[in-house]
Amino acid sequence: MTFEQLRDYCLSMPGAQETFPFEPHVSVFKAANGKMFALSIARRAPLQVSVKCDPELGEALRRDYDAIVEGYHLNKRHWITITLDGDAPDARVRELIEDSYDLVR
Repeated sequence: MTFEQLRDYCLSMPGAQETFPFEPHVSVFKAANGKMFALSIARRAPLQVSVKCDPELGEALRRDYDAIVEGYHLNKRHWITITLDGDAPDARVRELIEDSYDLVR
């Protein structure tokens, strides 16, 4: 998944918007209620995305996938960071983005 594909998928969520509260290259995707559901650094290689996640599911995902770790600079219990060129399939990443959106909505 490229950054453009990631951005397009995040923005396909109803009412989603991309904001830049930190730096111009740090995309923060928010639901219509203003709550963040995904964060990614466009220039980062390999590309990563951080999403909100149910704590129990997050633990299981970190066990199952090398590409999924605790949220980078986020609440480690409720956020995970996914390296997109790792062992987590794109379909699973899209599911996790959608789950994150649903959690904050």
